[in-house]
Amino acid sequence: MLDKSAPSASVRASGPLSGFRIVEFAGIGPGPFACMMLADMGAEVVTLDRVGAKKSMKSVAGRGRKVIELDLKDKAAIAQVLDLLASADALVEGFRPGVMERLGLGPDVVLARNPKLVFGRMTGWGQEGPLANAAGHDINYISITGALAAIGTKEAPVPPLNLVGDFGGGALYLVVGVLAALLEASRSGKGQVVDAAMCDGAASLMSFFFDMTTLGRWTEGRNQNFLDGGAHFYGVYECACGHFVSIGSIEPQFYALLREHAGLTDADFDAQMNPKAWPALKEKLKAVFKSKTREDWCKIMEGTDICFAPVLTMSEATKHPHMVARNVFIERHGVKQPAPAPRFSRTPSGVREPEAAEIGAVMAAWKR
Repeated sequence: MLDKSAPSASVRASGPLSGFRIVEFAGIGPGPFACMMLADMGAEVVTLDRVGAKKSMKSVAGRGRKVIELDLKDKAAIAQVLDLLASADALVEGFRPGVMERLGLGPDVVLARNPKLVFGRMTGWGQEGPLANAAGHDINYISITGALAAIGTKEAPVPPLNLVGDFGGGALYLVVGVLAALLEASRSGKGQVVDAAMCDGAASLMSFFFDMTTLGRWTEGRNQNFLDGGAHFYGVYECACGHFVSIGSIEPQFYALLREHAGLTDADFDAQMNPKAWPALKEKLKAVFKSKTREDWCKIMEGTDICFAPVLTMSEATKHPHMVARNVFIERHGVKQPAPAPRFSRTPSGVREPEAAEIGAVMAAWKR
């Protein structure tokens, strides 16, 4: 693997969202991840959690915000929450549709108190529709979008962790929606509800493939297309050591470099874009990559325009020279974790370490 490195640096960030105040109702999955990103970018995020919930300082998704413990079944606590929201810029919740309304904290009530508030709602199925109140998880939400059916082996779909639904189609779309609504509110003075549904976001992530299908360049199914494991020049190969490498030599010039560095002189490899030739070429390429170790292939290919990278585990990724040079991972409370992303030149993001808080103190500070 690459042997270049650079000294690490730590920057305490203000972040581009410094000055924005966000109230998060504790949940799991995409909601906390979205609020982690907002906090990393400088927003002051306060998490409302159940009484007795202890904040884990080692939580990656829970980093960067204060936690206030409240009993939301207590009317006095609800009144306090409404007072807090009166001074907030945004709210993020991930309950099933109707829960916030039953608590007395629905959009109508909250926006009446604070017309400029952005009300971010994170669900799997959305706020309405036949499945709105059904239970589900990432795997279910991406199943009805066409995404899961397109990922996996020829024999069966393979869940892509919970990256496509929870985090890609969920948290990231929630962050984009909240930021867009905050930007609009700064001009209009009016807040609004952001309905971020994982099934919506996951479907949106499939836009490229719907486009390719319309153009006649994509076939439904798995291992039949150039990005789903069907093509020999875009995939993962096992090495002699049992580790794997990845190649993505799509463009002709990159494919030519692959052939040069891998010694693919067989004329059969001329048929790069002939899908009928892919199965046989893939078998030949399997044998080629199996002839050397991953480290051998890294010495030969890494850093070239082949579009090559070793397939690393999470622990290996934290030690890769490129990741080290860019400080992609940081250590916090003894836990190695991804650093804030993306990066900003003038208002850099960073991980804050807010202390425990009482709702009265936060309300007093926010009213100043």
